[in-house]
Amino acid sequence: MAWHQLSVITDETTAPDISEFFSELGAVSVTYSDAEDEPVYEPAIDQTKIWTRTRVTALFELDTDPDIVHTLLFNQFIGQSLQEWSAEVLQDQAWERAWMEHFQAMKFADRLWICPSGQEQHEPGTVCMTLDPGLAFGTGTHPTTALCLEWLASNEIKDKVLIDYGCGSGILAVAALLLGAKHAHAIDIDPQALTASQYNAEKNKVQARLDYYLPEQFTVFEADLVLANILAKPLIELAATIAVLVKPGGQLILSGILNEQADSVAAAYREQGLIVADPVSQEDWCRLDAYKPG
Repeated sequence: MAWHQLSVITDETTAPDISEFFSELGAVSVTYSDAEDEPVYEPAIDQTKIWTRTRVTALFELDTDPDIVHTLLFNQFIGQSLQEWSAEVLQDQAWERAWMEHFQAMKFADRLWICPSGQEQHEPGTVCMTLDPGLAFGTGTHPTTALCLEWLASNEIKDKVLIDYGCGSGILAVAALLLGAKHAHAIDIDPQALTASQYNAEKNKVQARLDYYLPEQFTVFEADLVLANILAKPLIELAATIAVLVKPGGQLILSGILNEQADSVAAAYREQGLIVADPVSQEDWCRLDAYKPG
């Protein structure tokens, strides 16, 4: 099946209205992307970041007339900033093929493989997680995720109980279970992230050892290991919430932090009584390793 992919560039105040308008016209999906190479560092905890110049892209079924959508859109938003209208036919697997070109099997610490379907590795002494395009962020290709996977593959986590706070695709929780963790608890504010985590757990046959929750569904307890790969601002705002999840003697791994933000994040967790090591960097990003004395 093919789709019409229709998009337009607008400003950050108009983008949500255009997204809603596309949906009202019958779009099966609507996404935002950066139209000006403006990095996203600090969205609010419960908000989607919209760039100063945002491309709003919608997929419509093939029986939709792009010219009609164009006319309705530009009539609806007369006087608003609408630029670079684009209309193309997208074949059913075009996005998956493009994604697969950039996502190849990756190895972490000579112990953990992250592989798309069909590229699974069965090297002795390693474990392999199968991961395919999904609903939520997290494939291991971004430095923030890679830094966490490297830690998991480099440390002994056998029989540990862990919490993945802000689980996204569930990649960290599932990888930890494959590496020998006893049980994992995945938390995210986005229901789609929980769906993706469940799917990836089932695909890797660890679903019996993974529970997942929206924050309001989660009952606080202390875990051996807590992973939080979010961003610096929410990590600081949630320092007390996250720190209390680490049992005395337990470990905390923080990522999603720019190098220049490391001191601020570390200070927030030291205030909660944790010992925080020097940052471990990859490109512009870093990971902070901490533990709770006890």
